[in-house]
Amino acid sequence: PLGAQDGEDEERGLLGYPMVLVQIPMYNEREDLVELECKIWAKKGKNVKYEVRNNREGYKAGALKEGMLHAYVQQCDFLAVFDADFQPEPDFLMRTIPYLARNPQIALVQARWEFVNPNECLMTRIQKMTLDYHFKVEQEAGSSTFAFFGFNGTAGVWRISAIKEAGGWDDRTTVEDMDLAVRAGLKGWKFVYVGDVKVKSELPSNLKAYRRQQHRWTCGAANLFRKMGAEILLTKEVSLWWKLYLLYSFFLVRKVVAHVVPFVLYCVVIPFSVLIPEIKIPAWGVVYIPTAITVLYAVRNPSSIHFIPFWILFENVMSFHRTKATFIGLLELGSVNEWVVTEKLGSASNTKPVPQILERPRCRFWDRWTVSELLFAVFLFVCATYNLVYGSDFYFIYIYLQAITFIIVGTGFCGTSNS
Repeated sequence: PLGAQDGEDEERGLLGYPMVLVQIPMYNEREDLVELECKIWAKKGKNVKYEVRNNREGYKAGALKEGMLHAYVQQCDFLAVFDADFQPEPDFLMRTIPYLARNPQIALVQARWEFVNPNECLMTRIQKMTLDYHFKVEQEAGSSTFAFFGFNGTAGVWRISAIKEAGGWDDRTTVEDMDLAVRAGLKGWKFVYVGDVKVKSELPSNLKAYRRQQHRWTCGAANLFRKMGAEILLTKEVSLWWKLYLLYSFFLVRKVVAHVVPFVLYCVVIPFSVLIPEIKIPAWGVVYIPTAITVLYAVRNPSSIHFIPFWILFENVMSFHRTKATFIGLLELGSVNEWVVTEKLGSASNTKPVPQILERPRCRFWDRWTVSELLFAVFLFVCATYNLVYGSDFYFIYIYLQAITFIIVGTGFCGTSNS
C-alpha cells in the first residue's frame, strides 16, 4: 500500500516542496484505517492519493518500487517512509525537509525511533536498551563524523532524485533499506541523522515475532555484504578510505563479527574451557571486555542499569540466532530471503488491537518450544556441573545462569503472547 500526500500547500506540498508520504501497513485490516484517513483529508481539500497493490511480490521493496511508478510521483521531490506502527508528530516534515531543501548533497534525513511500549515486558526493555545504543553509536556518531550509516527503513525522508540515481528499491535481500542506503552512499550522497526528531513506534513483545525480525535484519545484512562486497571495492566514485570503512566497520564488524564473536566466546569457548583444563582464557576476554561493554550500555541507559544482567544473558541467547542468520546470509542458504512481517499487538496506537488478531486459536504450549535452544541449554548445564564438581574457578555461576536463560527462551516463556 502506498499513500502519497502533497502536504499543506495544495499543489506544491509542505514548505513548497512536492513530496510523497509512504506508509506500509502490517495487516490487511489496517489498510481500511489508512484509506479512511486519506478520505478524511481529501474531503478537507488536501491532495491525497491512496493506492493498494494486489500482490506481495518483492515484499516491502516491491511495494515501494511499485509506488514510485505512479504518475504523480514524478512531480514530487521527496519521499517520507513510515511503517504502520510509526506515529510521526504533526511537525515531522517541518523539522526534516529543511535539511534536504538547503543542502542538495543530502539524500536522506533519518529520525530517531521512540518506543511506546518499552515497559510492556522484560524483553521490550532489553530491546530498548539495544536500540538506544544503536541510534547513539551507529546513527548519531556516523552522522556527526560525516561517515556512512544505514537507513532504518522507516521514519526517514529521501530525496527522490537520489533514489533514482542509486537505482531505486531492490528486493534482492530482506534489507531493502540498507541496500538503497549503501548504493546511494557509493554515489556520493550524504545522510543526516536528526536525533531530536522522534517518531513513536512499537517494539515486538512476542518472542516468535522478535526472532523473525532479528533473523530478517541479520540475515539480510550478511547477504547484502556478500552481494555488494566486490561492487564496493570496484566503485570509483568514493575514496578508498570510505570503501574500507564501509566494508570493515559497517559490514564486517557490525553485521558479522558483532553477532558471531559474542556467541562463540560466551556460549561456546567459556563453557568448553571448563571441560579442558589446559585452556586458559585471559582476563581481558572474560572480565575486561564484557565490563567495558556493560558500562557503555549502562551509561546510555542509566534508568535501566538494574536490567544489565538480564540484557547480557538474553543478548547471548539472541546471538545464537543471529549467528545462524549471519551464516545463512553469507552462504545464501534456504531461508535467506524469508520475509515474515513482524507482528505487533497494537500498543502503538490509541485504538484497540484488531479483533481478528486476538481471536486466533490458542496453540499448545510445546508448540512454542525451540529444540536447538533446549539442546544448547543441556550442553551448558553439563559444562556448569562439571565446573562445579571439578573446577577451581566460579565459571559455573555464569554458565548455569546462561543455561537457564536458554531454557526460558527455548520454551517460549519470554515476552508476551497473543496466541
